[in-house]
Amino acid sequence: MPTNGARPKLRDHRSVGVVKRQIAHIDQPLPLRSGATLESFTLAYETYGSLNAERSNAILICHALSGDAHVAGYYTDDPDERPGWWDEAVGPGKMFDTNRFFIICSNVIGGCQGSTGPSSPAPDGKPYGSRFPLVTIEDMVRAQTHLIDLLGIERLFAVAGGSMGAMQALQWSVDYPARVRTVLFLAATPRSSTQNIAFNEIGRQAIYADPRWNGGDYYDGEAPVGGLAVARMIGHITYMSEHSLETKFARRLQNHTELPYQLVKPEYQVESYLQYQGEKFVQRFDANSYLVITKALDYFDISEGHPSLQAALEPAQASFLIVSFSSDWLYTAEQGLDLATALEGLNRDVKYHLIHADFGHDSFLVEVELMTNLVGGYLDTMWTQYQSERDAQVRRTQGG
Repeated sequence: MPTNGARPKLRDHRSVGVVKRQIAHIDQPLPLRSGATLESFTLAYETYGSLNAERSNAILICHALSGDAHVAGYYTDDPDERPGWWDEAVGPGKMFDTNRFFIICSNVIGGCQGSTGPSSPAPDGKPYGSRFPLVTIEDMVRAQTHLIDLLGIERLFAVAGGSMGAMQALQWSVDYPARVRTVLFLAATPRSSTQNIAFNEIGRQAIYADPRWNGGDYYDGEAPVGGLAVARMIGHITYMSEHSLETKFARRLQNHTELPYQLVKPEYQVESYLQYQGEKFVQRFDANSYLVITKALDYFDISEGHPSLQAALEPAQASFLIVSFSSDWLYTAEQGLDLATALEGLNRDVKYHLIHADFGHDSFLVEVELMTNLVGGYLDTMWTQYQSERDAQVRRTQGG
């Protein structure tokens, strides 16, 4: 409790509360698309809610570039601790209702929050560093199947995610169609565009230019926090919209009533904000993981090796909810519509929603109430439909 007379911060009464990060040790080889193999690996993960007796109520939430397994709740009772990155969406009565569903979230391969990545010990006991192989979205999903097997789950009720998380959800539906009933594809694309690759490359170049990067082998010295901070600043701009930047900051000055005409120190509020985002990011993220994961984003094209997007999606049997945002210029509404159109051409069950929102790519995280109604309502409908199908099957079995 605070001792300075300040009131303790009130936590959401629907929070999942204090949670614990778990580590799954997979002592099996993980062949990667690059041709390399991880002989064994770990996945950090968290779970919320309870798995039902049929093991049919599991939802896998996949995180975006800068996310991790800590999607909801807290690690301690400290009232100043920030909750998981999508805490407003996961919990009793929330978008992902833990009274009904068993929620799983794991840190991706290549990450830096407990899953095997560049900062992890290699077989020789030293950090992988520059020796860590490049991975793809396909590799991330293959690793996740080992965790789902370990949890004893044959079929996921849903795989959900925004941005890179949605890419993983789509990959699940194509690579493991029998294991996915529903896909929630939020603010994403079935194919990284040339513009996406270009922005990611600028961020990588900022890291390469930091002399502390040392070719990726910096774990016995200073980390390249300067380059990583700049990479984060560049990325963060793509998550917002021109409208949201203008509304939040306009051309307001930072701690000045008139322009001081100075270099280095921020003059405008938006400069200070971006510096803060960079400084905050380097406290929890590894530069090599940023490089590896942005490369995985660049490689993502679900239609690669197929004559068309529709042909690539042929194996998918899941029902789809696809949500795009009008102000998202990172992954545009047209890209989401392309996916929906291809699935409709295959007569798959697909619902597409274009939401008019001003917050850019981050709208899927910011528009909480709207997303709760849309996504939560969709999950409720699909769960009711699943129960009806199950009950009908039981009646047929008993009648036979």
